[in-house]
Amino acid sequence: MAQQLGQLLDRDPAFDVASLSRNPEGSQEDGLANRERIASFKLGSQTAELQMERITRRSGLSVWLFSADSINIVPRLAQVTSEHPVEKYLPAPLVNSSLLDTPLWRWIALALLALALTAMARMFSRIGLLLAERAANRFGPEAAHGAMGALWSPLLWLMCLALFRGGMEWIAPAARLRLYLERGLSLAFFLGLAWLAMRVIDLALERLRATMLARHRSFSSSVLPLVSRLIKLSVLLLATAAVLSEWGYNAAAILAGLGVGGIAIALAAQKTIENFFGGVSVISDRPVSVGDFCKVGDRMGTIEDIGLRSTRIRTLDRTLVSVPNAQFSSMTLENFEKRDKMLFHVTLNLRRDSTPDQVRVVLSSIARILASHSAVESGVLPVRFVGVGTYSLDIEIFIYVLTRNGDEFLQMQQELLLKILDAVKDAGTALALPTQASIDYSPHSGDLAVASSRERTH
Repeated sequence: MAQQLGQLLDRDPAFDVASLSRNPEGSQEDGLANRERIASFKLGSQTAELQMERITRRSGLSVWLFSADSINIVPRLAQVTSEHPVEKYLPAPLVNSSLLDTPLWRWIALALLALALTAMARMFSRIGLLLAERAANRFGPEAAHGAMGALWSPLLWLMCLALFRGGMEWIAPAARLRLYLERGLSLAFFLGLAWLAMRVIDLALERLRATMLARHRSFSSSVLPLVSRLIKLSVLLLATAAVLSEWGYNAAAILAGLGVGGIAIALAAQKTIENFFGGVSVISDRPVSVGDFCKVGDRMGTIEDIGLRSTRIRTLDRTLVSVPNAQFSSMTLENFEKRDKMLFHVTLNLRRDSTPDQVRVVLSSIARILASHSAVESGVLPVRFVGVGTYSLDIEIFIYVLTRNGDEFLQMQQELLLKILDAVKDAGTALALPTQASIDYSPHSGDLAVASSRERTH
């Protein structure tokens, strides 16, 4: 009631506290005994006055109080003279009931505004996206293709926040509720800006990745994802600082406090920081890249992701192994994708009874096969007779196949091996097979007799 009375006097341009009589008995010119006229208002076709009356207490002290009949009409006057035109047509309970100094009808209006904006966003989402894509087509099809679809959601969020802020100004909640609403809106606004910035970053890096994929595949697959995460983390930190500053906190003091507490945080998160810099060293040194098939320690697999904390490897068993970057950067890495050519190293064991002429024929035939193959780097002496073994004559083949693709190498290796087997067969010899014989001794005749013989293949 006192707040409503104060609002009435504040809204009345004719009221001036300095014009009140300074006489303890009140003004004698208005003809009101023990009363003082304060202000007058139009209440329908009648004029309602706010008056004060002089009351003498039991102690004999006289004081001026607002009269009872004036107090009784304060709620009605507050509704009629309200700054908001809607209150004149609302039931008294919606105007007089309040929470956080805000009438109940304003709470309802804010809730209805939020619901209306939500419904409008859902209805307008597809139509607005179509209109936005048509507008973007004027700048070129590439600008509209996929870009507006990615940016539309954060843009629509920001537009709804702007409309809610405009509606809130018209509803005019009380100062206490306005404080909470403005803080919530500032949080939502900066989160929306961060959302929009992250979408823009994704689009820009995706275009850059598509441009660099042909020439710099490893860079686009390994460095760009890490750069994207670092930029997004920076955007989130900037949004957090902006929200705190908007809420009235000293962002500089907070950052200084974080700098002082950074030592404690660094000690507590030593492993995390170690893994982060391990990932940076892996990205900068680039011993491996995303998509490379490599051997890490005792594991072989394909690099799927190099993150801020760990590197994930898809093994040959199709399991996913996560190795902390600090450990990964210090391990022995063998990158099979970095091979410029692949080794073909075979040792042929010819039968021990092969004649020297047959060995010469095999050597010359294999040399012709290697020389005639366009994908073979044969060197000076690709095939050579390297030794006489206990059970075989050994021929070594040492060449490089000019391919980096494992499937192509296996196909060429198969082709070369089949041709080499044909050359051995055409020379009239064969590959040696270890044999095992069983010999029986007859004590009567004193002779050794071969009882059985069989071959065993290794």
